[in-house]
Amino acid sequence: METFTIFGRKGCGFCVRAKELCELRGFPFRYIDIHEEGITKADLEKTIGKPVLTVPQVFHGETHIGGFTELDAYVKDQGL
Repeated sequence: METFTIFGRKGCGFCVRAKELCELRGFPFRYIDIHEEGITKADLEKTIGKPVLTVPQVFHGETHIGGFTELDAYVKDQGL
């Protein structure tokens, strides 16, 4: 299974929930704190190709999923 990548920040409840979902399901994932790494929402916007207003921003491999709500729906839709 491809790795999930979660871009988030400290104090973000949805970022915590995204990490917990991956941990509970046993998915391989990498968490990147955007503040610690010096990544801005503008940097993410360039990668995603659309405005980024919130975190987390989640990828499955190279595929952009969205935030926590989209991740939760993706996991269910994919039967993961």
